[in-house]
Amino acid sequence: MLLGIDTSGAVSTAVARGALPGPAAAGTTAPGAPLEILQVRSDERSRHHDEVLLALIDETLHAAGVERGALTGVVVGRGPGPFTGLRVGLVSARSIAAVLGIPLHGLSSLDALAHQALADLDPARRGPVTVGVALDARRREVYHARYRREAGGEISRVADPAVAAPAEVAEELTACDLLVGSGTRLYPELLPATADLVHVDAGHLLLAAAALTARGEDLTSTEPLYLREPDAAKPTARKSALGR
Repeated sequence: MLLGIDTSGAVSTAVARGALPGPAAAGTTAPGAPLEILQVRSDERSRHHDEVLLALIDETLHAAGVERGALTGVVVGRGPGPFTGLRVGLVSARSIAAVLGIPLHGLSSLDALAHQALADLDPARRGPVTVGVALDARRREVYHARYRREAGGEISRVADPAVAAPAEVAEELTACDLLVGSGTRLYPELLPATADLVHVDAGHLLLAAAALTARGEDLTSTEPLYLREPDAAKPTARKSALGR
């Protein structure tokens, strides 16, 4: 049983039956049955991650009929996202994995959103498909990345996560076949969405992790992808009242 956690925007949790596959040998398919997503729960209230995450995890486990002790792994979204929200998700995931003594895996939340956009695509659509993802980064900026799904189904990232003003990346993102993410809702004139897909679904976080590990990607890092310094500035040296 796997637990998925993402706090890059909204809070999302999921429980799946199965395990992340090992890497496939050259020319073969990685063994193991596909993951079965049992339950997904989300809470879109902003700035309340620390208040809702643990209760949402318990609610998701209860709905799936799974005890915490039955978990065999945790997958967490590394962002990018707001400093406080990401920290809540990552600390909680690390704590659960440490207490239960189970593996912890991390991947970009943008990867999960791209996976979801492609999963929602019309199955009849063939050939390569490109995906642009833009998440609200505040400060009138977006976190963004671009992906490509080949005709054979493999998804690769063609532009790594970065942060920029919407106008600076509008041309490259709108050139994609699909464009999703919370940034499209905030800047619809510059970044018109192709689907109403705003926040990461933790079920797709788990499915994206399974696809990546099956082809040998290393998901052992759970360092947050902040992409810039936190909003809170470090205090400067205290100035003397005497002016010295």
